[in-house]
Amino acid sequence: MAADEFTSLFRTCIPHLRAYARSLVHNADGADDLVQDTLLRAWASRAQFAEGTNFRAWMFTILRNRFLDQRRRDRLGSCSIDDIIDASIVSRPAQDSVLYFDDMARAFWKLSPPHREILMLVGAMGLGYDEAAKIIGCAVGTVRSRLSRARAELQTTLEKGRAHPGRRAAATGERGAAEFLRVLSAA
Repeated sequence: MAADEFTSLFRTCIPHLRAYARSLVHNADGADDLVQDTLLRAWASRAQFAEGTNFRAWMFTILRNRFLDQRRRDRLGSCSIDDIIDASIVSRPAQDSVLYFDDMARAFWKLSPPHREILMLVGAMGLGYDEAAKIIGCAVGTVRSRLSRARAELQTTLEKGRAHPGRRAAATGERGAAEFLRVLSAA
């Protein structure tokens, strides 16, 4: 494959890699580092890419393997001092839609890592079951069952959050939840 064509595929894949890395790392700087490392490794091994196969799935596989390698090396899960300071001085916005988004984000991060990963790959990134199965390294049936369990767990977590006394319920947020879950179930 020509270097120009490979570079073009790189450019179209970067936003998707960033989103996937962000879902894995929980930190913008760490996600950018992971994407950069992924791009460097992919470029170094570009001769190994089989032309005619799914480039994005190949890149996601490299990113995921790199992430798993880093996790194995760094069992402590340290975070930077900037993240600690930023979290303590930021005030949350008061808009209802933002509150709902926070609820959704909290529910999403409470999911187990395999459930978060499958929702990102299939629900947010729009990959097919076959592509997600190749990236994760499991059967298509496993992807489907994991996705079903992840959706159910997310729905349950969101419903429990609304049941708390004193919790504000926004009409726009409720519609947003229904739309989000509809999109996830359509994937």
